[in-house]
Amino acid sequence: MTVLVASNVADAGLKALREAGHTVEKDAALAGDALAGALAEKRPAVLVVRSTRVTGAMMDADPSLELIVRAGAGYDTIDVDGASERGIFVANCPGQNADAVAELTMGLVVALDRRLPDNVIDARAGRWNKAAYADADGLKGKTFGIVGLGNIGEAVAERAKGFEMDGVAWSRSLTKEGAAARGLAHADSPEAVARFSDIVSVHVASTPETKHLADRAFFEEMSDGAFFVNTSRAAVVDEDALQWALDEKHLRAALDLVSDEPSEKEASGFEHPLMQHPRCYVTHHIGASTQQAQDATALEAARVIETFAETGQVPNVVNLAAPSEGAHQLTVRHRDEVGVLAGVLDEARKAGWNIQEMENLIFAGAGAAVAHIRFDGDPSDETVRDIERHDDVLAVSLLP
Repeated sequence: MTVLVASNVADAGLKALREAGHTVEKDAALAGDALAGALAEKRPAVLVVRSTRVTGAMMDADPSLELIVRAGAGYDTIDVDGASERGIFVANCPGQNADAVAELTMGLVVALDRRLPDNVIDARAGRWNKAAYADADGLKGKTFGIVGLGNIGEAVAERAKGFEMDGVAWSRSLTKEGAAARGLAHADSPEAVARFSDIVSVHVASTPETKHLADRAFFEEMSDGAFFVNTSRAAVVDEDALQWALDEKHLRAALDLVSDEPSEKEASGFEHPLMQHPRCYVTHHIGASTQQAQDATALEAARVIETFAETGQVPNVVNLAAPSEGAHQLTVRHRDEVGVLAGVLDEARKAGWNIQEMENLIFAGAGAAVAHIRFDGDPSDETVRDIERHDDVLAVSLLP
């Protein structure tokens, strides 16, 4: 299988793929038209990217493309709907960079409290100003609010405990019992987290539902002088609202990402209002950029690809529809002969059944198999009897 790697992915994963017999083509500079051209020329079955944007038009350049792997957690730079329309799997590598992002988050919190960047800049410029930097409030006993309690949010919560801070969290699936089990207070909304916290850290995926989750109403709930940290995605923050909060509520903020940041590793002349604000620290979107995280993510990407190559199954797939609630399961025990399943599926077609999932298991040495077929449609007894009449069908059962 040919794998095109269009981003800087750690050698550990590429080595694992090559040792498994795959052809790995890597060009971390590929983007835009160049990426589309490489897809058309090399015809890989798998494309691996990190922050590189992948559009439907790029997918059209390679009819052989079967799987796109995002070597990271978020996948908002990939046209997932376009991939689904073309029957292309999209998978990610969640959780592999959780420790790295959590470490940066806590580093930013300490930097905000001790004003470390300003401190160092003044010292390097020969300005000795100990009086200005010796008035930090300290973190012990503060309330640390977490918006989004996935892998990264949980890793942040554990580290906040190490600083002897109290924790409060909101996540879509988080219950009061779940929060209590983690030693956290439960908030019923992101705004509630903002209301009760001295420090708020955001750890949600970038989706249409989370766009500008941290908006004007959110920042209005935060206390004057509180800290706000975002190491997730720029789109989850209304930057105009944050600018207002920095000016009017004297918030201090630390951001690992801002809107319209360069896609290149190096770029000169990039400007953003928040980067110039004296109460805001901006880092270079480096949350996942530790060697430990890069190796773990690359190995997970390799695992996804190798599992797909060996079984056709895609771990961490993000664009498969769940079976409808009205789906039924047909079980067909049959002889392991050519054409048996084709006959079964033909009866399903006649009945108007929409097959959603199918698995066929072969019994060792017995010449028999069992097929499990989930479908959406009218589960008629007549169709079951028609299937039973086929030669080499041993038994049929239908679960409503």
